[in-house]
Amino acid sequence: MWMRIEFLRVRKIASFNINGVKARLPRLLEWLDETRPAVACLQEIKSQDEGLPISEFEKLGYKGIWHGQKSFNGVAILADGEQPVEVRRGLDGEPEDDHSRYLEADVFGLRVVCIYLPNGNPLPGPKFDYKLRWMGRLRKRMAAIKAEEVPAIVTGDFNVIPTDRDVWSPPAMASDALMQPESRDAYYRLLGDGWTDALATHNPRGGVWTYWDYQAGAWQRDHGFRIDHALLSPELADRLVACGVDKAHRGREKASDHAPVWVQLRA
Repeated sequence: MWMRIEFLRVRKIASFNINGVKARLPRLLEWLDETRPAVACLQEIKSQDEGLPISEFEKLGYKGIWHGQKSFNGVAILADGEQPVEVRRGLDGEPEDDHSRYLEADVFGLRVVCIYLPNGNPLPGPKFDYKLRWMGRLRKRMAAIKAEEVPAIVTGDFNVIPTDRDVWSPPAMASDALMQPESRDAYYRLLGDGWTDALATHNPRGGVWTYWDYQAGAWQRDHGFRIDHALLSPELADRLVACGVDKAHRGREKASDHAPVWVQLRA
């Protein structure tokens, strides 16, 4: 009997809060070279556009777009061998908002959105109010993308711990903006609109962390939580093959306090 074996063509889309592209450049280049995502969405690059080490990415074959800011925030989208076509930077709704937190592009036939959602601490206060407004503005933009019926992924540092299963100790984070009912409600409104949380879908019991604080031996004790997410549009959710976290990269010397998250999608 002859057996026909078909190999799935998959494409990896990844997200990495690098916590300073200049400070973590060796770790970032290692990760890109070792894991070779087709698309890499970066957050907290903490650099103005003209200061980004673009030539280093180009040596590895990556092309990109970025929305930088001096010493603060900043997002970028890199693609392996293809130039991302920018669709939008920033969100509508607050013209005075100059934070570099949102970047959207078309690449490899996908709509890719890279976000760095506000932290919201301390609360109550203006920073938490800004977080919730930003999430409302994000929801409007995601609704517009969904209405286009394009295969889309919204990924990055959402600064939301969705459930108690996504944190090593719920009491330890109970007063943090990342776990407030309002933050969780805003996150679940996105899912209720038809977006799929890839990591939660493949890990329904939780226990998957993407962030470990530098303090109090959090990494060594595995005291982490999940705040980096990948949300898939209905057109993309059924193409999800696998997803995961590159946890080992968090343990390297001078690493980011986040680990990269990734999804593999049928091309």
